[in-house]
Amino acid sequence: MCRFLAYRGDPIYLEDLVCRPKHSLVRQSLRAEEAKVVTNGDGFGVGWYGERETPGIYREVTPAWSDENLLALAAHVRSHLFFAHVRAATGGGISLANCHPFASGSWLFMHNGQVGGFGCLRRELEGELPDTLWHQRRGATDSELLFLMAVHRIVQGFGVVEAVGDVLADVSDRMRQAGVDAPLRFAAALADGEDVYAFRWASDAKPPTLYHRREAFGQMVASEPLEGEPEGWEPLEQGEALCLHADGRTSSHQLSVCTGPLA
Repeated sequence: MCRFLAYRGDPIYLEDLVCRPKHSLVRQSLRAEEAKVVTNGDGFGVGWYGERETPGIYREVTPAWSDENLLALAAHVRSHLFFAHVRAATGGGISLANCHPFASGSWLFMHNGQVGGFGCLRRELEGELPDTLWHQRRGATDSELLFLMAVHRIVQGFGVVEAVGDVLADVSDRMRQAGVDAPLRFAAALADGEDVYAFRWASDAKPPTLYHRREAFGQMVASEPLEGEPEGWEPLEQGEALCLHADGRTSSHQLSVCTGPLA
């Protein structure tokens, strides 16, 4: 399983959260404490918003703990909204195109989890994408495909939480129809340059860990508390969607995943 963090608030240097804390994301890439896989060394990525509408992205297939360019970048880039992700590959292979976060227009996305039986479903699910989004797909991961499926629904007029819930329901239905017993697990963050949406859900009621913390300068969500201690970090509930608003508010929503009967 991967580890990630998302931040929304006053502009700060990326290193303040990605590198400096006692249990920073760079530290988690070498020794995670709440994941099945201790080491997350199959690549990493950071994405941030600046003065343009679209986010900047830096990704590499090397482990985060050994990349000096990441340390240099994080020490000089300030942003009001940024993502960071370290990867433990569960499918799709180790390649730059499979590293998170993923971007489409102004949207930025990262994921921790898996689609059970994805190899059996991939072709069918990719067929749901319109040409404009299908041609944006660069990698082979279930994560990128879930993202583009959500973007497709948002473009069609769905609300963000509604779009993600509909994607999870769609994929869950197809898994059941294909006889897949493995779970669908989904902890993710999605941003449009203004707000950050965080999600925690699983078909087997064992979702990946995800926490929220508020500070005077901003808010963050992370797979594990950055100080290594739970104090001040509140876990998202199973089926919860949390929005970190641009005006500093936080709103919690129920993630509705309505699956249908077997055909």
